Amino acid sequence: MRSPLLPIFLTVFVDVLGLTLILPLLPYYAKDYGASDFQATLLTSVYAAAMFVSGPMLGRLSDRIGRKPVLLLSQAGTLIGWLTLAAAHSLEMLFVGRIIAGLTAGNLSIAQAYISDVTKPNEERTQAFGFFGIAFGTGFLLGPGITALLTYVFRDDPDPLFKYKPPTLAAAGLSLLAILLTAFFLPARKPTAQTGRRLSGMAEYLARPGPRKHLAEFFFFSLSFAALTGALGVYLKKQFNYELHEAGLIFGLSGLIGAMVQGGMLKRLVKKLGEERLTAIGLGTMVLGYCLLGLATNVGFLLVLVVLGSFGAAVVRPSVTTLITKSVAKEEQGTVLGVSQSLGSLAQIAGPAAAGWLIDRNQVVMYGLFCAAFSLLGLLLALQRRGVERPVEQAHAEG
Repeated sequence: MRSPLLPIFLTVFVDVLGLTLILPLLPYYAKDYGASDFQATLLTSVYAAAMFVSGPMLGRLSDRIGRKPVLLLSQAGTLIGWLTLAAAHSLEMLFVGRIIAGLTAGNLSIAQAYISDVTKPNEERTQAFGFFGIAFGTGFLLGPGITALLTYVFRDDPDPLFKYKPPTLAAAGLSLLAILLTAFFLPARKPTAQTGRRLSGMAEYLARPGPRKHLAEFFFFSLSFAALTGALGVYLKKQFNYELHEAGLIFGLSGLIGAMVQGGMLKRLVKKLGEERLTAIGLGTMVLGYCLLGLATNVGFLLVLVVLGSFGAAVVRPSVTTLITKSVAKEEQGTVLGVSQSLGSLAQIAGPAAAGWLIDRNQVVMYGLFCAAFSLLGLLLALQRRGVERPVEQAHAEG
């Protein structure tokens, strides 16, 4: 593992920790301002809509001028978004804060592009994305737990909305820490875009057989996962009458499983099965777990589906991300990861909104089947046999 990866993993961890401090509380925050279940999930959708617009532009910019300055820009926007949430005094202000954060939300895709810059397109890169997943999963583990603790401590404050301020201010502080880590510890990388090379847009990548399949797999995975996580808070409130601190523990369990899988198992699984098979196995596990979602009537049942879904997501994300980067030339990796982020944003626009609409109408079983259906579409794509394609970078080296 090359040394530049340590600061990027620390930066990702701090960024994700801030993000996951906010994730469980958004539906509760919105509902305390009078939002319906559907409106509460729209907070995730508007963030994703803004990210869909900005993702490819930030990816192209990082290809041209380097990863570090664009990462700093993105982190600064995230900081402003969290401060807006902390200062919010209405539902409309919550939406403004999410839009600001979404327009500059290139942190993770730029970090992924940085990883691609410094790793080889083989098990090393998959392992690096696995460590990226550990940073993500550890943040996902600790963030909701911290939110659960903070909101529990301040639950009896005379102002019923005050309990949301400490987590949002903590997220802002973590964003500031991420900026400092990036500014002082992350080595600058030379721009990878070649002079005169036209950087492709989404339509071109989707027209090319190599990246098209893996981008589609990523989209269906993201749609399924976004529908689950974007509406999980309102689902837990409606199905189990969970308070925010209890929902935070469920989110934390999901992060724990992800960190355990990606930290202890992923490298061996990739060597034994390869990214293609591992993607299929993960998507199949998600199908099974999400089908159980609407049938869960007790905590034991809920924990089973959390384990299944979290394991699946933990192996799919790094595997399919590696496949995407291996399907294009190195100078295009920032752009294609920006495209994948935009597809993920499309999924986050549609998934949480549709899931929230179903839960708002008491269609909890359909919520689970909706999540499972898109994992199934991704699984069917992953099972397609089209022969072994040489990675683009390998083909260039041999040519």
